[in-house]
Amino acid sequence: MSVSDADAQTEAITLEQSYPHSAAAMWKALTTPELMARWLMEPTGFEPVVGNRFTYRTTPSGPWDGTIHCEVLDVVPLKRLVHSWRGGSAANSGYGSLLDTVVTWTLAQTEGGTLVRVVHSGFRLPRNEFAFRNMSNGWPKVIRRIGEFAGEED
Repeated sequence: MSVSDADAQTEAITLEQSYPHSAAAMWKALTTPELMARWLMEPTGFEPVVGNRFTYRTTPSGPWDGTIHCEVLDVVPLKRLVHSWRGGSAANSGYGSLLDTVVTWTLAQTEGGTLVRVVHSGFRLPRNEFAFRNMSNGWPKVIRRIGEFAGEED
């Protein structure tokens, strides 16, 4: 017996981190493909323009080729970047299961630097339990690395 999508619970991963860097330096780290490759994965075709489609590549699994399909949904320079994060296959369970989520980055200038908030939302449980658990452990590492590379840009 399986749980239908209508009955599934939706979860989000939410993290905030303060950095002693300017919003401009943080924005550059979040939107420059060469820097993105250093703290997350190398994007193919990324531009911070609404409607832009780009991809990331990770380890394939079963019928899924490992491509994460993204589309920029909203851009407010120096303040917010929102993009979809889709991949996987309905034929997979666990790693590589069908995933249709959204990643929202928000920057807020503070007296001492910039507050960065990332929300990765839309995980459908139980289908995306594996991805939710792994990404809940992975995003904290990613958000720390962004600060390292943003510091180079100040």
